Amino acid sequence: MNSNFVVVLVTADSEVEAEAIAKSLVENQLAACVSLSPIRSIYAWQGEIHSAAEWQLVIKTELAKFEDLKTKVRAMHSYEVPEIIAIPIVAGSEAYLDWLGQSIGL
Repeated sequence: MNSNFVVVLVTADSEVEAEAIAKSLVENQLAACVSLSPIRSIYAWQGEIHSAAEWQLVIKTELAKFEDLKTKVRAMHSYEVPEIIAIPIVAGSEAYLDWLGQSIGL
C-alpha cells in the first residue's frame, strides 16, 4: 500500500479525556489505532515552567485524515492549545500498514 501514513501525538489532561478522544477517532475512521500512556510533561506556559501528569495519545493514521482528526481533537479537548503534531511513518511492516489503511477506509 502506497500511502502517507503518520503518527499523530496528542497529550490530554486525564485518562478519561484521552480514552474519549481515542474512541471517537477510531469510531470515525480517523485513526486505525490509538495507544494511551501516562506521562509527565515539563513545559513553558505563559512565562512559567510547569510539570504535569498527562496522558499521551499515539495515533496511527493517514496524512489525508489529519485535518479532520485535528478538528475532532480540538472539539473534544480541554486544553486551550492542545499538542497535535504529525510525524511521518517512513517504513513499517507491510501487513501492519495494509491493516492501518483498511481500518481507516483507504
